[in-house]
Amino acid sequence: MSVKTIAKLKNVTMRFGGITAISNVSLQVPTGTIYSLIGPNGAGKSTIFNCINGIYKPTNGRILFNNEDITNLKPFKIARKGIARTFQNLALFRNMTVLDNLLLGRNLFLKAGIIRGGLFYGKALREEIANRRVVEEIIDFLEIENVRKMLVGSLPFGMQRRVELGRALAMKPTLLLLDEPVSGMNAEETEDMARFILDINEEFGTTILLVEHDMGVVMDISDYVLVINFGEKIAEGLPKEVAQNPSVIQAYLGQEEGTTVLEGSHG
Repeated sequence: MSVKTIAKLKNVTMRFGGITAISNVSLQVPTGTIYSLIGPNGAGKSTIFNCINGIYKPTNGRILFNNEDITNLKPFKIARKGIARTFQNLALFRNMTVLDNLLLGRNLFLKAGIIRGGLFYGKALREEIANRRVVEEIIDFLEIENVRKMLVGSLPFGMQRRVELGRALAMKPTLLLLDEPVSGMNAEETEDMARFILDINEEFGTTILLVEHDMGVVMDISDYVLVINFGEKIAEGLPKEVAQNPSVIQAYLGQEEGTTVLEGSHG
C-alpha cells in the first residue's frame, strides 16, 4: 500500500547570484506525519521553507502540494491552498492584542467586502462571529485564555511563540511549516511547545514540516528526518536511522564515526 504524499520537492535548486543555497534537493512529506529538516546554520533549511510558501521562486525544480504544481504561485495563493507558516524570527504585531493577532490569521477567509465590513452587518457580521469562534477554540487549545486581551509585546518570549503558532493555526492549514518553534525557549516552554506540536498533528490531522536545532525535540516527535548540509541532502529516514548515520554524525555534528549523539530528551 503506497503512502499518500502531501508535499513534494523535485530536484529543487535555489541560487542567489553565485551562491547556491540549496542544490538539487528532493523530498516527499507523507500526509499526516511530522517531517523534520535538520542541518547546521546556513545549510539551506529556511530557504526550503521560503520556496515552499512562495517567498522565493526556485532557480530549478518543482514544488508540488497535493499533486498540484505551486512552484510559481504567490505566497497568498499558496496560503489559500492550505499551507501556513511560523517564522524563525517572530513576525507578530507587538502593539496588538493576542486576540487581534490571531484574527489576522483569518483574513484569507473574509469575503464580505469593504462596504459590508465597514457597516458590520449581514455577511460581514456572520463572518466575524464564525472567525471569532475559530480563534477562541485555538486560544483554548493553546492554553492562552489569560493573555487573550494583552498586547503581544508585553508577553514573555515563549508565550509570543505560542501566539505565532496560534495565528498559523487560525488559517486552518493542512500543511504547517514550523521554523525553529522552540528557539530561545527554556526547558519548560520547550516541553509545552513539543506537546502542542504533537497534539496539532494527532488531534487536527495536520501534517507538519519542522525545522529545528533542538535535537531532543526532533528525535522525540518526528516520524521522518531529512538532513541537509551546504544545501545538499546527506541523509533521510526514521529518526533512529538518521541518528546513527555516520555522515550525519561527522558532517552535522563534527563527531567521530560510531558516536551517536542525536538522542531524544523530551516527552
